[in-house]
Amino acid sequence: MDMDSLTVTPLDLFVRLRPRLFGIAYRMLGIRADAEDIVQEAWLRWQNGGSDGAHTPEAWLVTVVTRLSIDRLRGAQAERERYVGPWLPEPLVDDTVDSPESALEAAGDISTAFLLMLERLAPEERAVFLLHQVFDFDHAEVAAMVGKTEGACRKVLQRARERVRAERPRFAVNRELHLELLGRFVQASRSGDPARVQALLATDATYTGDGGGKVKTTVKCVFGADRVGRLVAGIERKWSGIDTRHDVVIVNGTPGLLTWRNGVPDAITSIHIEDGRIAAIYVVRNPDKLGSVMGKTVS
Repeated sequence: MDMDSLTVTPLDLFVRLRPRLFGIAYRMLGIRADAEDIVQEAWLRWQNGGSDGAHTPEAWLVTVVTRLSIDRLRGAQAERERYVGPWLPEPLVDDTVDSPESALEAAGDISTAFLLMLERLAPEERAVFLLHQVFDFDHAEVAAMVGKTEGACRKVLQRARERVRAERPRFAVNRELHLELLGRFVQASRSGDPARVQALLATDATYTGDGGGKVKTTVKCVFGADRVGRLVAGIERKWSGIDTRHDVVIVNGTPGLLTWRNGVPDAITSIHIEDGRIAAIYVVRNPDKLGSVMGKTVS
């Protein structure tokens, strides 16, 4: 038996592991509420007898969360096929750039670009990839968690790596550079000058808006620096008569923007940077995905 379980209560163990459990579920599903539901179900199972026979609490709880997430993701994929317009993960927002590391846990990446890359993977592939590549479980542990043989698990991991290799974004961007480029992006956007926006973009930059069919945004991804520059400048010109404010916040672990219109949260924007330029812009306007900021008022 794990020695920790001899000195702490099942509740203590669960609370200690909860950030990791939520981190797995969120990366699997991309929706905060779904991830919280999965963690809550794991707690109920842990509380109702699971802790009694768990020789290794972490392995037991991660197994439960992983398998519940796989099942939930299978259902969610059908829903996403019917989604109106592009689908983006629900952003996780911290109020200030200087806030402590999120309870999501620093292990691995939670950027929008990374989560979208994971969308290429089938549910089991996604689980195996995350558990091994992000959370550092070995092949035998991952195999037990997803209910496969170790040999089968290695094949799933190899297939997952091949499917994401071409799209895997580069993540190591200096925080100061990210903030500086984000500030220039806001200034260029508010100028209404497409050329100023375009100067900050990679040639093959993309713009993805998620309104979920509930608010207006782009119905398809927009490609190319020229088109994206004109789009961004045009959006700012459209809102020129509205009280607008862009606050710098932490969005999925990196600096992003919380945009207010007339004192109400309207959008959360994150950017992906490559080679010192903005390679992708992600804008979430779907009210269902602004839950973490909807209760706020501009101050």
